[in-house]
Amino acid sequence: MLSYLLVLTVIVTAEAQKIQGVQKDDSCVCKLSSSIWAFPTVRFEGVQKQLQTCEENVLQFIKKVKDGDVQLPMMERTLKNIKTRLKRFEYLNTSGLYNSLHLQQLRDELDAIYYTASDAQKKSPSKETNDLLKEVTNARKDVENMYKNNIFNLETMKSRLRDLNNRVQTCKTIPDDFRSTCYQRIMSNISSPVVTKLNSISKSYISGAWGRDAKRGSKERYWEHCLVSGNQLGNTVRMYNSYEDFMASKNYKDEYIASSYSHANAVQGSGTILYDNTVFYQCYGTAEICSFDITTKVTKRMKLDGAGINNKFPFCYYSCRDWTDIDLEADQDAVWVIYATEENHGNIVVSRLDPLSLNITHTWKTHLFKRSVTSTFMVCGVLYATRFVNTYQEEVFYAFDTTTGQEINTLSLPFEKVSAGIANLNYNPVDRRLYMYNDGYLLAYNTFS
Repeated sequence: MLSYLLVLTVIVTAEAQKIQGVQKDDSCVCKLSSSIWAFPTVRFEGVQKQLQTCEENVLQFIKKVKDGDVQLPMMERTLKNIKTRLKRFEYLNTSGLYNSLHLQQLRDELDAIYYTASDAQKKSPSKETNDLLKEVTNARKDVENMYKNNIFNLETMKSRLRDLNNRVQTCKTIPDDFRSTCYQRIMSNISSPVVTKLNSISKSYISGAWGRDAKRGSKERYWEHCLVSGNQLGNTVRMYNSYEDFMASKNYKDEYIASSYSHANAVQGSGTILYDNTVFYQCYGTAEICSFDITTKVTKRMKLDGAGINNKFPFCYYSCRDWTDIDLEADQDAVWVIYATEENHGNIVVSRLDPLSLNITHTWKTHLFKRSVTSTFMVCGVLYATRFVNTYQEEVFYAFDTTTGQEINTLSLPFEKVSAGIANLNYNPVDRRLYMYNDGYLLAYNTFS
């Protein structure tokens, strides 16, 4: 039997296999195992599963990328918003509520209070000034003990120092006629609006101030001041020589305080007041008070040490009113400036100005956080603060009496308005009216009636 070698080449995973055949009858018979062609089912299923898992992972990754494209801008906006909201409170970390007051600063402030109290005792001795001197002396001793014993209860001492300072300010000499017309200590009534009028320029001018010359015995003059450039700046005040002209918006004269909105003497913010034909206001971009004499066209400046500006301590309560860091008010024969400082933890500080020399004569520090109120005004040496009730109602809820240093938190004097926002509120001792600039509307109220 003739044997033949039948060579079959089978490619299985890149390998050749030889198979020997045998002739049988007229045929060549060979035994071939089909296992060499078996399909790798298990391996195939494993690869298929891996592909499926890979596909799912890719789809999930694509979804995350798409979600990220949507979420990242939202996260960036949220982060910017948080940074903006926190920026106004940076002072609390740098030199505000959580930063201890140095003992040397305490010493200096106590020394200043002691010398002021001593001067008041020499000029007008009384039991009150004598007692005050004793308390200041005791406080100075306590500070010395803090040095010796290394006990630093600075915040408590700071609060004690503030109260002593307010009492000393009250003891300082004030003109005899300072409160001659103040027959009632605390305001008890505010009428419905007796004047309601849109400003003479446009309803879009939502920030500004208006009123009547607050100097007793002065010529009857009404004034109007509207802010431009983002409700921040101004350089003119519109003057009227009669109430009739004001109501009719005619026969007015625009007095130029500065040559442009960006001039160093331009007005910043809505805390403007007119006293004895002189405009008092915050100078552009600085913690300074300017006075512009309309008659002589002379501008004076005075630095307001430590005052927060550029929306650091604006009036807020319901919503912040930008550029209201410094508020000027007039009362009797004085001009008042209301502001806040880091040193007083953002609480309201009240300073009395001599309107002629433009010097600070007295300063009181309150416990009222400036951002927690809508607006303030002064009546007979008493600071009043208001808060938002709703779009059409405001409420006087707080008073600080500079005569006694007493703070009253239980007031509730509601009064009407025509819109939510208040840019300026000032009291006039001549006609005993409150004047409000209310989102472009000019309102006036009777008081003490």
